[in-house]
Amino acid sequence: MSFPEIFLGILEGMGVTLTVTLFGLCFAIPFALIAGVLQQFLSGWPRAIVTFIIEFWRSTPVLVLMFMFYYSLPVAGIYFSATTVAAMTLGLHIGAYGSQSVRAALQALDRGQVEAGLALGLTRPVVLWKIELPQMVAAMLPTFVNQFIQLVKGTALVALITMNDMTHRAKEISQITFDPPAIYSALLLAYFMLLYPTTIFGRWLERTVGRRTGRTTEGRAGDV
Repeated sequence: MSFPEIFLGILEGMGVTLTVTLFGLCFAIPFALIAGVLQQFLSGWPRAIVTFIIEFWRSTPVLVLMFMFYYSLPVAGIYFSATTVAAMTLGLHIGAYGSQSVRAALQALDRGQVEAGLALGLTRPVVLWKIELPQMVAAMLPTFVNQFIQLVKGTALVALITMNDMTHRAKEISQITFDPPAIYSALLLAYFMLLYPTTIFGRWLERTVGRRTGRTTEGRAGDV
């Protein structure tokens, strides 16, 4: 097989890669926001429970989590599809790291704005939604773009639970034509073509949000 044929064959798995990424975001974003806010505002044993959940997803290798949910749970009669397992494990793993960005952004905000909102008669949830959250976006944006890139790169693991993504397609092609340099160079190129535009878009979005909010975000989106 020629290099263009190998490359096009690998791209046949891009649909699976994008599907897992999009569903992974459906787990990652809500988990990051909810867990980060709860960890910031709760205290005592409720905060300890939230912290334990976050640290469980941060401290456990994604591959081990995938194997546990896909291969071990069926022994107990619990079944998840490969797409669900991949999206959930990758999404919650990335979301656990994102929760710390949310908490750090909340801690960095000027407390005077919160006190002013409460003095105007706003409830604490309203202050969080209307005052803190909009400012948090600019502070969290570079980190969130980086974590999105990590999520996409993590989808390479789904080949190990039988999903026919780009990495799985590369393995299939390698069984037809034994040409590792061409196959994995094509796989590298496919991921680069997928992720580099995301990096450029993240930097543009960072600058745009920074100008509109009157602040310059620290770090650059895509610097990993």
